Amino acid sequence: MWAYESTFYQIYPLGFCGAPRENDGVCVSRIGRVASWASYLDELGVGAVLLNPVFESSAHGYDTRDLTTVDCRLGTNDDFAAVVAELHAHGIRVVLDAVFNHVGREFWAFRDVREHGWDSAYRDWFITNFDGDSAYGDGFWYEGWEGHFELVKLNLRNPQVVDHLIQCVRTWREELGIDGLRLDVAYSLDHDFIRRLREVANELSATPVAGGVPGDASFVLIGETLHGDYSQIVNESMLHSCTNYECYKGLYSSFNSHNMFEIAHSLHRQFGGDPWCIYRGLHLLSFADNHDVSRLASILSDPGCIRPAYGLLFGMPGIPCAYYGSEWGQEGQKGGGDDWALRPAFDEPAPNELTAWVGRLIGARTGRDEQGALAPGARALCYGSYRNVQIASEQLLFERVAEGWDGGPGERVLVAVNASGQPASVQAGELNGSFRDLLAGDAAAEVVELAGSLELAPYETRYLLAR
Repeated sequence: MWAYESTFYQIYPLGFCGAPRENDGVCVSRIGRVASWASYLDELGVGAVLLNPVFESSAHGYDTRDLTTVDCRLGTNDDFAAVVAELHAHGIRVVLDAVFNHVGREFWAFRDVREHGWDSAYRDWFITNFDGDSAYGDGFWYEGWEGHFELVKLNLRNPQVVDHLIQCVRTWREELGIDGLRLDVAYSLDHDFIRRLREVANELSATPVAGGVPGDASFVLIGETLHGDYSQIVNESMLHSCTNYECYKGLYSSFNSHNMFEIAHSLHRQFGGDPWCIYRGLHLLSFADNHDVSRLASILSDPGCIRPAYGLLFGMPGIPCAYYGSEWGQEGQKGGGDDWALRPAFDEPAPNELTAWVGRLIGARTGRDEQGALAPGARALCYGSYRNVQIASEQLLFERVAEGWDGGPGERVLVAVNASGQPASVQAGELNGSFRDLLAGDAAAEVVELAGSLELAPYETRYLLAR
């Protein structure tokens, strides 16, 4: 699937485009700013853009008013379709944030319940009780999402609700041309609903999007999952992927605590070769930061570790996702009354040396030959197994191995990470032989001869493809 071979780039459009924090009802075509970044994202190597909520809402996008209309603060449906078309023209697919667990109090069906009470035809679209009252004095009680009563929980056991949401998805595909969904709070969604959504995704995958990116037309489903057993909803009948919060925490924590054993343990627990390893064969969405957490540049105690942190992110199993601006070291601290500090507006990209480094990492993982097949080394980084080779407090060496594909040879890539500001030496039997350095600046890639040891410069990451 294309998603397993792509790097995602996450954008929070309401913040990115400089929209007002509250919906003022004024339609302004701001969403075009995303399209203006298409060439930059193409050059960086991005394969898919993940857009957080874009539909009509009262404030932050997750308090939806209407799932059929693009938020007026961003523009019209036609404006948005034009952005998708521009990204597709650059070979970049588009995944939308689908908020199906809850809506806002101004959602059209909930407004009807507030106006007509028991007589509303939509009262069973929500989980209501007319023997009580709400915190807003509506004259009836309803379930809010995790105690947030400005977010009204949808009744996903109601066939009418499910049919409405499914029709929205079909419309988004047909009229806007999207390539998949990121399911908000997927851990809260009804499992039968997710199965129904997967059936629809399979149907949509059979027909390419008009004007879409050539090739694989798969409609991908990625869930937001914070905890628990990811395989409960990531499987053949439900989601293709979900957010890997366990390794998100392990990533920055390992660098801050000078303890690479933490992330090595999580990666082996999830993807290792032992029978008890739990996510072998799954492709989870891996990230260093997003719209809900402090940015990597703000959470790392040693600024020098940002380069090896990204090196580890792109070398480990999963689908790497970068959050807009973090690829040049943008700071942003979670805290206060809202998360708008994490969601700033940028007039244009501000690439620097860190951006160039991230671009090299993306290229190593998603590069292709003239026939469009994954370049040597990339298949191991996208599909390869995981095995820890050497672990120290500030160094980690692991191996990614992919079996042969379509009669071609197998691949073995060693990923070496130095989280220290001092040079380091790593010794292992696996470091014997001839290797191709996938991160060498020269397009031909440097050939390295090793005899059991590897010298790493301060904060260095190496991707070595065995020859």
